[in-house]
Amino acid sequence: MCESILYSVPEEKRSGSLVANVLQDLKVDAKGLSDRKARLVSKGSKQYFQLDPHTGNVVLKEKIDQEVLCGQKDPCFLLFEIILQNPLELHRIKVQIEDINDNPPKFSSSQIVFEISEQIPTNTRFPLETAEDSDKGENTVQNYTISPNEHFRLDMQSSSDGSRSAELVLEKALDRELNPQITLILSAVDGGIPQRTGTTQIIIDVLDANDNVPQFEQSVYRVKLMENSLPGTVVMKTEARDNDFGSYAQVTYSFSQAQENVLRSFKLDSQTGELTVVGEINYEGKNNYEMNIRATDGGGLSAYCKVIVEVVDENDNAPEVTITSITSPLPEDSLPGTVVALFSVTDQDSGDNGRTTCTSETDLPFLLKASENNYYQLVTQWPLDREKVSGYNITITATDRGSPQLTSRRIITIQLTDINDNPPEFERPFYDMHLWENNIPGLLIGSVHAVDLDTEQNAKVIYSLLPGKIKDGPASSYISINSESGSLYAIRSMDYEDIKDFHVTIQAVDKGSPPLSSDVTVQIHIMDENDNAPFLLYPLQNSTAPSSDLVPRGAEAGYLVTKVVAVDRDSGQNSWLSYQLLKATEPGLFTVGAHNGEVKTLRPVNKRDAMKQNLIVVVRDNGHPPQSASVTLRILLVEGFSDPYLQIAEIPKEEATQKEVHALTLYLVVCLAAISSVFLFSVLVFIAIKIQKKRKFMATYNSEPNFPAGSHTQENRMDSGTLSQAYNYEVCLAGGSLNSKFRFVRPLFPVFSKDLPNCQGNPRNSSGSQELASHTEENKHMNQARASLSEDAAPRAGGPACTTNPTVGANVNSGQNDWLSYQ
Repeated sequence: MCESILYSVPEEKRSGSLVANVLQDLKVDAKGLSDRKARLVSKGSKQYFQLDPHTGNVVLKEKIDQEVLCGQKDPCFLLFEIILQNPLELHRIKVQIEDINDNPPKFSSSQIVFEISEQIPTNTRFPLETAEDSDKGENTVQNYTISPNEHFRLDMQSSSDGSRSAELVLEKALDRELNPQITLILSAVDGGIPQRTGTTQIIIDVLDANDNVPQFEQSVYRVKLMENSLPGTVVMKTEARDNDFGSYAQVTYSFSQAQENVLRSFKLDSQTGELTVVGEINYEGKNNYEMNIRATDGGGLSAYCKVIVEVVDENDNAPEVTITSITSPLPEDSLPGTVVALFSVTDQDSGDNGRTTCTSETDLPFLLKASENNYYQLVTQWPLDREKVSGYNITITATDRGSPQLTSRRIITIQLTDINDNPPEFERPFYDMHLWENNIPGLLIGSVHAVDLDTEQNAKVIYSLLPGKIKDGPASSYISINSESGSLYAIRSMDYEDIKDFHVTIQAVDKGSPPLSSDVTVQIHIMDENDNAPFLLYPLQNSTAPSSDLVPRGAEAGYLVTKVVAVDRDSGQNSWLSYQLLKATEPGLFTVGAHNGEVKTLRPVNKRDAMKQNLIVVVRDNGHPPQSASVTLRILLVEGFSDPYLQIAEIPKEEATQKEVHALTLYLVVCLAAISSVFLFSVLVFIAIKIQKKRKFMATYNSEPNFPAGSHTQENRMDSGTLSQAYNYEVCLAGGSLNSKFRFVRPLFPVFSKDLPNCQGNPRNSSGSQELASHTEENKHMNQARASLSEDAAPRAGGPACTTNPTVGANVNSGQNDWLSYQ
């Protein structure tokens, strides 16, 4: 044995690079080195170096990564031995692996968030997360910089181990009302050549005022933790006190930009500040942990402390699973045999302790296949369905053959991506909806909903109304649908009396490629409203004078007078009609059936009841609110009216006949007296007028001189014209009426013809004409006129008496000269 020979080589040298020539250090020549059968024996399970026995050169067998080989250990050495035979010599060789700047600084997260009160004093310091650099010495982080701003600056700090950290120092007071959030860029620069830089973003949320900041008992806590401590092991408990009250005194704890390995290994209780183990604690992986813990009160003020956890080593190494490749997300239509993941299993131990086996769960659609050099493939073994299982957490278990056996597990998460293999499905096979009539256009009727088991675009459903007919129009003129929500709206106002129900077809189409669709039928029922008033069929109300119903005065109680008939276009209880007597001339005489509309007498009709009875009947339906219509009935109470349904007491035939004769005689006497009085008055007036005319004529006639025959013919003709005046009188008496009416028509001058009036349907009466001519005396003319008036004034039997005086004319000439014509 001899002292160790020290060589050095930079990391990342390619395979075959020369490390050193050992001939001079071994004090042999090349021939002696070959003759003594020199060989190189490595101290580890992996052979990094190779000896050329002919030249004495030690070369790299494969490239070395100092960070992978030694982690944070500094310096990093690899040991091997060179053995010579005849005589036997053993030379220990130590090769130092020199670090090069091949890794940039790296922050654990891309953002650092601070919540800082606006009243926090200036020069307050906020420790910042240190950047990790896998390199060593000058190649690690040397400096930090921050983007220019008016509120903060950086202050560099050096620790006892030579590492540098940065603190954020408040230089200018914050004002949340002016700037509620500040964004800065923090850069970490290493000292290697060339320099490498890592950045992260600092987001500062400015909070409202809070008087007291939580205070830790210590600024730095140091604690030791045994390797392989079980999850749940309490590492320590940090405690900060706040002198405020209420919510501002409630302190919560959290990691301040903790590194990934800290979050994987430890858990901090936000309420108690208790730090517990949640992950694997491995000395070979990391022998100490540094973490910043932040205590924040209810007002947003925070205090910070540093916790340094030193791991106490135990002699154990579990197998390590290294993932090389993962196909995630994985299409759900991947064929069986598709490679999902490729990974390797290594163990730092040697011998049986370093030999490992790898297994996975057996109830999953994945199969584990072993390859060369401890590599494994995870492949699919049967078809996948994302709609049943959207993803898998596959646990890979690696176990060594040592005693006791050590096991490590790695979970591989595989998410399945969707393909459009499911059409939209409606929640119901058939939709039944209801809509009140007289709706406002645009009213929401209801909604349909279809569910697509796919995701994202494949699950987005668009609704549409398929073409169809409703009555004689397209369905789109009645109904519209919201393509996004599936809500159905009425485009027009519906009328139950016009359409009672209809159906439309709705289609749901997804946005996949190719798109899939499904249809559903929606039946829409129109519900009736009370929007139609009752319509009267009898008696019909129109512009003509209503007819009167006759009721004999001998009618008993319950006598059916008439019946009001009405209908309603609505349905159900909206068309149930009820009848009510609203107003009557004599309220206690008649009644109306509430359900059938029959008008009956409520008591016997007597002679004291008025002849004319007016009834107002109201017809109401049973809707809400009720609609109504009214009708006016006119009823005449008459005597001698024959009705087969009238129940009267039997009267002897002779007594009844005698009463009828007396009544008829009374009517005739009254009519004759009235007619005679009118006629006599007319005759007297006519005679008085004639007498007055005659006197005037005679006075004029007697004063004229005598002329020879034929000399005064024309003058006489002119004078006689004043006597030929026509009078026309018309008297109409209605038969059977107690109140006769007399109409006197004033005389017309001259009147040559006159049509007689038509009285109650009788044919027109013409009295004809009488020619009155007198060649002797004027008195004869007057007597003949009176006689003619007397004859034509006689009343005609049966029906109304119509009296018309004839047109009377006279001429004092004789022969053909006195012939008068009437037209």
